[in-house]
Amino acid sequence: MGVEIERKFLVQNEGWRAQGEPVLLRQGYLSSHPERVVRVRIEGGAAVMTIKSKAVGVSRGEWEYPLPLADAAEFLDRLCEQPIIEKYRRRIPYAGFVWEVDEFLGANAGLVMAEIELPSEEQAFDKPDWVGEEVTQDVRYLNSNLIGKPYSSW
Repeated sequence: MGVEIERKFLVQNEGWRAQGEPVLLRQGYLSSHPERVVRVRIEGGAAVMTIKSKAVGVSRGEWEYPLPLADAAEFLDRLCEQPIIEKYRRRIPYAGFVWEVDEFLGANAGLVMAEIELPSEEQAFDKPDWVGEEVTQDVRYLNSNLIGKPYSSW
């Protein structure tokens, strides 16, 4: 079993914009149940299905499998809960880690979050000056929840 240890933060200024190449991500959920999330994602020319367990603290089980691109596109269009999530992601190296900054589109436009994956829950890390308030424990910011309650409706 893979384990994801992830922390999420709001972005507080534009310092991240000049860093990293933006890549469009399209993702949808076959299941957005809090106990088990099943996500389909297309990023560039690759597609994956990811299964995640319920989080305990900032950790949760995660399994990822490659998908044929045509199958993933069909899942997003025909099977996934709607609307799907679309966002631009930038991967930005900083102080020994890679931060992922997501700029959401559509009904979630205006939301910009930064995430960092860590090797352990106790791992110390430095934050870039554009990283603001932590929202790891706020379920409103889970991508799987943004389909039912988009940022624009808050």
